[in-house]
Amino acid sequence: MEIKNIVFDFGCVLVDLDKYRCVDAFNSIGAQAISTYVDECRQEDLFHDFETGRIDIDVFCDEVRRKSPDCTATNEKICWAWNQLLTGIPEQRVAKLKELKGKYRLFLLSNTNPVHWLPCKELLDECFEKVFLSYEMHMVKPDSEIFERMLEESGIDAKETLFIDDSKANCRAAEALGIRTLHVSHGDEWLEQVG
Repeated sequence: MEIKNIVFDFGCVLVDLDKYRCVDAFNSIGAQAISTYVDECRQEDLFHDFETGRIDIDVFCDEVRRKSPDCTATNEKICWAWNQLLTGIPEQRVAKLKELKGKYRLFLLSNTNPVHWLPCKELLDECFEKVFLSYEMHMVKPDSEIFERMLEESGIDAKETLFIDDSKANCRAAEALGIRTLHVSHGDEWLEQVG
């Protein structure tokens, strides 16, 4: 069946990530406990609660200070440190999205939080018909519910949809619902494979 829809992940697919830069940033503000989370790629409790919208930015920052008693940084500085994970969205990826928009219905489905999404929102919003964000939906990939809701709210057929993600678990969850997938290890990988 012909692909009519493409669903993109955000991190490592559109935006590049650098965990070591983020670790250094959290260390620089005295939040060593949080830098350990980042270094170990831990996604439970604090980060999970933030990505599912269970806590907002203020509570997230309060928790960073509570878990790292040496951290007395402002909310703004904590958000700065957390945003050091994102290194930017290369122009060629945005250009490719704009090219694809003329051929396919494009969507974004991401496990993310407002600190990471809001700086990129203006650049990416215009590329997608609809954006599905875990912190707004109160659910995360690879749970099947997030994919089911995305399909339902966008009115697209799983069999006509390609999902691009850097997580094998997320791709398997999408495949279980009949969505075709492209697993990538870095953000430029899909540029040549999708057209």
